[in-house]
Order: sequence, then structure tokens, then C-alpha cells
Amino acid sequence: MLILQRKKDQELLIGDNISITILDIGNDWVKLAIDAPRDISIMRSELIEAASANEEAVSVTLKPGSILKLNNLLHAKKNNGET
Repeated sequence: MLILQRKKDQELLIGDNISITILDIGNDWVKLAIDAPRDISIMRSELIEAASANEEAVSVTLKPGSILKLNNLLHAKKNNGET
């Protein structure tokens, strides 16, 4: 891993065809501009993690009657004044 320090409006080059420019810096955030060819995928890591978690959740096989049980629990809480 390479760790670099950059200031606002400074640029970082990766290879011959990717540039990253520091547009703005806040207390706990940095705004970047990334210029790269369209065939290079650029994705925030938290989105990849969320997509993976969603795929895992969808792949879980529900036991027979589990949706009915959940529905009954939700209605029971609603009838008892809970949300």
C-alpha cells in the first residue's frame, strides 16, 4: 500500500490514463475527481459491501411458515400498541 499526502487542487497520476484530483477537503471528508477510461470500474467500497450483504440476504432460504410467523409477530406488536 502506498500512502501519500496531497493538498487541495493537487493531482495524483496512476499509470498513463488515470488521474485523481483533490477538489476539496473538510474536517472528516475529501472530495475527489477521478478521470479514468470507461472500461475501468470505480466503485465506493461501502457500496460493494452493501451489495454483497444484499446478495447474501436474498440467498437465504426461508423455512416454511417463517413469513407467516413474522407477520403474526408484527400484528401482535401493533395490537399491543408497540411499533
